[in-house]
Amino acid sequence: MMNPQVLLHVTLAEIGLFAFLWVFVELLNPTGTRINRAKIASLLGVVCLLLAWVVGGHYYVDVYGLEVKPAIKASDAAWVHGIVMEVKEHVFLFLPILSALAALLLYKYDKELLSQNDARVTIVVIAGLIFLLGFSIAGMGAMIAGAYRFALMAGVA
Repeated sequence: MMNPQVLLHVTLAEIGLFAFLWVFVELLNPTGTRINRAKIASLLGVVCLLLAWVVGGHYYVDVYGLEVKPAIKASDAAWVHGIVMEVKEHVFLFLPILSALAALLLYKYDKELLSQNDARVTIVVIAGLIFLLGFSIAGMGAMIAGAYRFALMAGVA
């Protein structure tokens, strides 16, 4: 059974990521209305990614570091923690920062996005990067969960 903290962490992160996909789509062909929707989506994304950051950190300290990490490291899949989890942790640190940057740029340039293509493209690239990095992190999380299940089946934990 999935830990409720992991479920909340994943749910918040995915809502945040899809919010930035929403930003991406709205800014492909911007209008005043689409920019306003993108601003709302960016705020939703920032809040969800920040909350996912906090919930994930709490889980890491309370559960992962005490139960999951030792089991994975004692198994034949120890590389999953040593490589995949380390990459996941470091990339995830940037997502709330990138999301705040995208939201701030949206609010800073607001209606100028209709005429300033460079600012719009910058936000589109950042939003796309957030989405792609986020779902690569989701894949890493699935690998980590699989390594833990492998360790449990191997009787390590």
